Amino acid sequence: MSQTERLYKIKRLLDAGGCAVKATLLAQLGVSPATLKRDIAHLRDRMNAPVVWDRDRAGWCLDAAAQLPGTQYELPGLWLSAEEIHALLTMQHLLANLDSGGLLGPHIAPLAARLAQMLGSGANADTEVAKRIRVLTVGARKFDLPHFQAVGSALLRRRRLHVAYHGRGRDQTRERELSPQRLIHYRDNWYLDAWCHEARALRSFSADAIRSARVLDTTAIDVPESELDAVLGTGYGIFAGRAVQWARLRFSAERARWVAAESWHPKQRGRFDADGTYLLELPYADPRELVMDILRHVPEVEVLGPAGLREMVEEKLRAALVRITR
Repeated sequence: MSQTERLYKIKRLLDAGGCAVKATLLAQLGVSPATLKRDIAHLRDRMNAPVVWDRDRAGWCLDAAAQLPGTQYELPGLWLSAEEIHALLTMQHLLANLDSGGLLGPHIAPLAARLAQMLGSGANADTEVAKRIRVLTVGARKFDLPHFQAVGSALLRRRRLHVAYHGRGRDQTRERELSPQRLIHYRDNWYLDAWCHEARALRSFSADAIRSARVLDTTAIDVPESELDAVLGTGYGIFAGRAVQWARLRFSAERARWVAAESWHPKQRGRFDADGTYLLELPYADPRELVMDILRHVPEVEVLGPAGLREMVEEKLRAALVRITR
């Protein structure tokens, strides 16, 4: 019987309002007196159970007077084994490292502490996880947490948002009134899909480019999800639009072994040809991000179409050669 099962049995006896007699517990649990003593200590010291020893009845019972100030005795309804706790600690560590904006960190830190406490190990479990598991992110941007919280608040409360937004393309900061629709976590960054009341159109805003944000009392308008997907969710990458074209890319047999396992777009189509090359087809509305990803695979990729996409890739390559050969 695992410790989790033993604790559950002891808890059930204690919650019944009677006395958990030592001799009875030893017989039912099939453990040594030392193990039983450790289980009781675990309930008392780690689960905040007000367990006291009743000498007259030779057993343990609950005493409300023994409840520590500021604590609450309620054993978790979800019982976890040591392996499951280690898995949760690992997930917590991964989330904390992937959370480039710091949104989750303050909220999941208490969970890690409680999990480590439940584990009951002398070693610092979360520190050990951090030591053994590394999460390396490339290209992730940091953004200001207070602005992000305002965005999240407006989004969930369905309120409009007044922001000062820095457009990196034109290097200009403009004030906008937005009706937030949804937050997108994409390539280690957060983006806000919103109805822009100045442009009178749907736009996607990078959260780290929001210089200031103020939640307004005005109710946000709701755009149907089908409309959001039609405008912002059909093409490749974060740049979107209604005019969708299909890119046709052929990868060399050597590069195909990696590309075939990658997800570029939910609606992508791919197949291997007889010579081992891989043909990938995917929709896009704005070619900018797609061109950058194609260039990562040069010279192992050929752009079969459309002609405009092929010309844009060729233009970028020629410009690069000019810079390199100066």
